Amino acid sequence: MNLKERVGELPQVLLGLVSLSVALVAGSLIGASAVGEFTHANNLVQVTGSARRAITSDYIVWQFRVESQNPSLQAAYKQVTAYTEKIRLYLQSQGIPENEIVFSALENVALQENINGRDTGQILAYRLTQRVKISSKEVDKIAALVNRSNDLINEGIPIISDPPQYLYTDLAKLRVEMVAEAVRDAQNRAQSIAQATNSRVGKVRNVNTGVFQITSRFSTDVSDYGIYDTSSKEKDITAVVSVSFGLN
Repeated sequence: MNLKERVGELPQVLLGLVSLSVALVAGSLIGASAVGEFTHANNLVQVTGSARRAITSDYIVWQFRVESQNPSLQAAYKQVTAYTEKIRLYLQSQGIPENEIVFSALENVALQENINGRDTGQILAYRLTQRVKISSKEVDKIAALVNRSNDLINEGIPIISDPPQYLYTDLAKLRVEMVAEAVRDAQNRAQSIAQATNSRVGKVRNVNTGVFQITSRFSTDVSDYGIYDTSSKEKDITAVVSVSFGLN
């Protein structure tokens, strides 16, 4: 191809490049318009709000047990019932009302002889267990009693004690209040975001309530399934919500 023919083709090449450029610009404008319409149609802001309160347990549950093991069932029963009577008298002397004390039915386990992993059918001993449960609104009184439980051991009663459980009885009402407080916190956060984007917070579109975390005071423990600490009298309860607001 000679020079004259090549020069003749230049206008066609330039025309093609110009057409391609126009198409790209038009496509970009259409894409930008579509994105703008999508953003406007889904103009939402999703924020997390939280609320925390300090609570003091208003109910306590203390459980303990005594056991007697003896080759004779009658002897085991006689011993464990003697323990139980002493416990009853001791609790009465400490001013614990009878309606706060529950003596469970006796548990009887026959301990069989086992040789090389096989029961021989021979009973070696009987173990009788008496469980006692105290439930009270007098938290401090029962907590002090737990700390003095060695008094029973000193009287020859080999009690086996569980840690006391500290509970809060008005959780249902408190949870409702805290969810409302957490939503207000979320709304405040949404307003801060809206101001930064020259928008205005609209109606609530969706609310998801998370699990409650009831932990010992100042604890940072968190669980996906929620926490209910019963080992501490003084607790913190935390509520978390996820809220979607419309933006105007």
